[in-house]
Amino acid sequence: MIEELWLLLAVLLVLGWYLTYTASRLDRLHAKVTAARTALDVQLLRRHMAAIEAGRHLDPASALLVTDAASRAMAAAEHDEESRGPERDPLDVPDYLEPLESEVSRALTMAFPAGRDTLDAAPADPFVDPFAEDARRQLVQACTRVQLARRFHNDAVAQAQRVRDKRVVRWAHLAGHAPVPQMVDFDDELPPGLSEG
Repeated sequence: MIEELWLLLAVLLVLGWYLTYTASRLDRLHAKVTAARTALDVQLLRRHMAAIEAGRHLDPASALLVTDAASRAMAAAEHDEESRGPERDPLDVPDYLEPLESEVSRALTMAFPAGRDTLDAAPADPFVDPFAEDARRQLVQACTRVQLARRFHNDAVAQAQRVRDKRVVRWAHLAGHAPVPQMVDFDDELPPGLSEG
């Protein structure tokens, strides 16, 4: 009888440890997703600003296309932040994000097609505008960082979703009321005209 009680106590201790470990791991994964989402938001903002800056050195049609797409995406993010404030769930992916960010990528692809660099030199100046090359470099870096940030975010989301899919997590309600983290999926391909240079 006493041996059975000790065995039951040992099983309960191991089960308690496992549940505590899994809950702690899930909490860390949710924190990792939140941090990755914040990093993605920062990199998207940098890409918007780099696109607007590069627009100053483009032909008027390309400049309008790129600046408009980047400005609308930036304004939507700003409006979302102001309207939802601090109660905004960091794991939530707003409806505007994916279509507007894909639109920014499409605008950049149209402005920087393969085989042509559309960053202009100053019309009256025979020398290359030094700010155009700097704007190009910053835009390439910003686009590359968006790709990396989105990849890290989606990897963190995949890890959290795998843990949340375990039966023990569902049965013991270890995730609490936290929403399931969602992948962020939009076109973040580096424009061909930028990847060539």
